[in-house]
Amino acid sequence: MTVFGIILSAILTDNFVLSKFMGCCPFLGVSKEIPSSLGMGAAVIFVMLCSTAITYPVYVLLLMPLGLEYLQTIAFILIIAVFVQLVEIAVRRLLPPLYRALGIYLPLITTNCAVLGVTILNVDLFAASDSFLGGYLRALLYAGCAGIGFTLALLLFAGVRSRLESADIPEAFRGVPSTLIAASIVSMSFLAFNGIG
Repeated sequence: MTVFGIILSAILTDNFVLSKFMGCCPFLGVSKEIPSSLGMGAAVIFVMLCSTAITYPVYVLLLMPLGLEYLQTIAFILIIAVFVQLVEIAVRRLLPPLYRALGIYLPLITTNCAVLGVTILNVDLFAASDSFLGGYLRALLYAGCAGIGFTLALLLFAGVRSRLESADIPEAFRGVPSTLIAASIVSMSFLAFNGIG
């Protein structure tokens, strides 16, 4: 994959929320307001980058040579949990209003399948590359761009949901039904990027 292909794929064509449907819980739960969406997006970008920075070398330099590839999911979840705890402590101390706005969704980044999906997809895509450094840099780029794509989806949907609140919606479709319908329409709009790249 070229650098441009990695960027385009991670942000638009294979967006983890809108194309792969990973990370839907925080996507639907936190996207009510733009500031909380931006805070969650920043936290996810940080966790994706840091966990990829550790999981990729652990897999390539430790698990693969020892023939322990089957332990990747357990090892990756433990590494992700460490970074989520760091983010939670930092946000709680530095940005208490954001911590209250994110609520239960901040610690749920640990089990966010988008974060775990990025780390597993990185080793699947780039671990067999010619050099460790080349694969490592591509994995970091992919993780950062996947986080940006996640944040883009959150911000777009926060804008849609703010419009939904002021719309005249029939009683039967208010709340969760209109949110799910809007999410499916936003998701379908990202299908237009599938032919690119």
